[in-house]
Amino acid sequence: MSKTLQQPWTCLRCIHRQQSTRRHLATAAATATTTHLPTSYFKNHDSPATTHDDRDLRKIFDSRPFWREFSTSRTGFYRQSVGLFQNQYLTSPKGFEEYARVTLAKCRRIVAKVLETSTVDGYKLIVQDLDRLSDLLCRIIDLADFVRSTHPDPAFQNAANEAHALMFQYMNTLNTTTGLNDQLGKALLNTEVISSWTEEEKTVAQLLKKDFSQSAIDLPRAKREKFVELSSTISALGSKFVDEMRPAKMSLAIESGRLKGMNPMFLKQLQNRRGHVILPIVGLAAQNAIRYVEDEATRKEIYIASRTAADSQVQVLEALLRHRAELAKLSGFSSYSRMTLIDKMAQSPEAVNKFLSALSADNAPRMQEELKRMLALKNPSSSGELRRGLAPSTINAWDREYYRQQLFAKPAPSSRKPDFLPAYFSLGTVMQGLSRLFSRLYGVRFVPREPAPGETWNPDVRRLDVIDEADGHIAVVYCDLFARDGKNPNPAHFTLRCSRLISSSEIAEGSSSSSHLHNLTAAQLANDGMATSLPVDPSGSVYQLPTIALICDFPSPPPSNSTSQPPTLLPLPSLLTLFHEMGHAIHSILGRTRLQNVSGTRCATDFAELPSVLMERFATDPSVLALFARHWETDAPLPYEMVAAGLESERRSEASDTETQVLLAAVDQAYHSEMVLRDGKGFDSTAVWHRMSAQWASVPEAPETKWQGFFGHLVGYGGSYYSYLFDRAIAAKVWESVFRGGREGQAVERGNGERFKREVLRWGGSRNGWRCVGGVLGGEGRGLEDGGERAMEEVGKWGVSGVSR
Repeated sequence: MSKTLQQPWTCLRCIHRQQSTRRHLATAAATATTTHLPTSYFKNHDSPATTHDDRDLRKIFDSRPFWREFSTSRTGFYRQSVGLFQNQYLTSPKGFEEYARVTLAKCRRIVAKVLETSTVDGYKLIVQDLDRLSDLLCRIIDLADFVRSTHPDPAFQNAANEAHALMFQYMNTLNTTTGLNDQLGKALLNTEVISSWTEEEKTVAQLLKKDFSQSAIDLPRAKREKFVELSSTISALGSKFVDEMRPAKMSLAIESGRLKGMNPMFLKQLQNRRGHVILPIVGLAAQNAIRYVEDEATRKEIYIASRTAADSQVQVLEALLRHRAELAKLSGFSSYSRMTLIDKMAQSPEAVNKFLSALSADNAPRMQEELKRMLALKNPSSSGELRRGLAPSTINAWDREYYRQQLFAKPAPSSRKPDFLPAYFSLGTVMQGLSRLFSRLYGVRFVPREPAPGETWNPDVRRLDVIDEADGHIAVVYCDLFARDGKNPNPAHFTLRCSRLISSSEIAEGSSSSSHLHNLTAAQLANDGMATSLPVDPSGSVYQLPTIALICDFPSPPPSNSTSQPPTLLPLPSLLTLFHEMGHAIHSILGRTRLQNVSGTRCATDFAELPSVLMERFATDPSVLALFARHWETDAPLPYEMVAAGLESERRSEASDTETQVLLAAVDQAYHSEMVLRDGKGFDSTAVWHRMSAQWASVPEAPETKWQGFFGHLVGYGGSYYSYLFDRAIAAKVWESVFRGGREGQAVERGNGERFKREVLRWGGSRNGWRCVGGVLGGEGRGLEDGGERAMEEVGKWGVSGVSR
């Protein structure tokens, strides 16, 4: 029953994107959305056979006047607000209170039913009952989590906060209700009950059992209280570590002459009256200094300061690691990593290290070649370095970014404008291209839908319905893609409501409810007024449709249709970002399951990034770009050779990026290993950081640094930081084996898309990830289905070379 909110993920590549386009990759999971419109409103959208013209899809994003007209064309259907996401409770902030009250009443009825169960027939339904209980909690917790972070109205934010806290408190009570765990345990011991369950139900039963176990429900009361205490302390330390992150020195005073190579006008803004530049250690100023300052001694000083966290920060980290180790020991595990990995594809720390070692070996030749090219640049100017005791024959840690910048920065041909590529990627054409790609691969497309009054949180939010060529309306996507004051700039994908089958008995229960929402059908009432499918069986059962929100921070299109002003144009990093987030979205859309606990992206952490990382491959494939990439003004197709040249430049730096991520994944494993308890208060995270750097990095780290104090992902991804690298390796293999590397148009071949959907996407988290990988790879995946250390090592051998670029 426990609810773990997925943390934002940011890889090194994404950090680089953020620096150039304010891009910060975030992935979150949540739940909630709706549809209860007049029948005529669906006549052109739900029919699978309806012919489709996607010009409107382009225009709603590229033309603000068109969007204004489009979004107000059906307001006559409504006399008042239909509620946020068409959730009929949320017509005002106060609706959250009633929504929580009604939901708690439903939850208590389910709990009472489960606790009273004593027959075999009753135990056969226990997984469905507990899954519904979980869904009711998630409907509010996840929706409230989204609203409090995104909605511009403080009243809605506060109401969402209160509802979130109330439901979370109730969930914690359930997690310590031993009767629920006992009843599930009885069901799991009954062979007649288990034989009646589907594979999906068996999977969810094990997940729920693990959730109870992780809440210490099997422990004696004293240990359970200790577990709760440790969990609370870990949560507080994690927040403190992230919120109070700071370097030992906040700035450096440097003579301006030592900063030659940086923009003089920029430096002038940082100068004090004595002519010194006060260089902030946190932010782009220090990062640019390390890239552009010509004097090596100055770069070294800035590098060390920028990678040395405050002692207080390191102390918080070490306390966090010790408490996690104690929690794992209390739960019967030798380390926190071993506890975390038990339900991942990796399964054990030994398997993770096998993967990292194999990947490191695959990457080593490219890394050495990259260092040779850097060293060739450094050697010609070595005389001054020798005099100051610096090593001209070695690439030092503070040299990497400086020489990489020189090595890989190539000016655009003089015949091309600096904005050459973005001119072919208007936001509207990219969305049009995504719809065309999904139509070719999976038989689904995006259809713009006019939002009803009160349905969205800002007039700039576009609603898209996802239409399947066989099943009609299967999902709703809200696109909040434009920047505005006060909006969080971090791109993110939220699954606001997961797929789940709403049974006919549940619909009948809704029709007899005393709710005041009399304008809804019984099926809509069972889903809070939100989007449902047509009946899928003779009894009248329906699916609650996945509802997704995509958040980006792109510039807004011009207010008029002036031909002299371009629409929103996306540079290549933003294009990759949008494709990545759509990879999560298509997983949520096509991962239709009967139980919400395994719907869409609700799968193992080290499997969840596969669809999104794979989607980045499609973003730069020539056959995919041919579907949409046209100049916003001339409509000329994109000359692909310019994209290829940019990708080749990106690939040249991939080796060092990969090595850095391998190092961080290895540090994460070490920090959550048995050594934390073994060393006790003598555990030294700085010593471990430098020991792991010496083992895994080609360029030795400066001994003065304490970079681990900035490793924020240790909070959300403790013990599983390897996951993104792991999915990159799998994505590389799938791209080559299934989509043939995009050669001869294979990236848009329906058979390949159907294969990926059949073996990976449609399962959500209801199928073991190794079976998905083995299934989609066919003969090349033989022997992987059981996972384990050998399988992890094999994935590492595949490497990540060239992925997504």
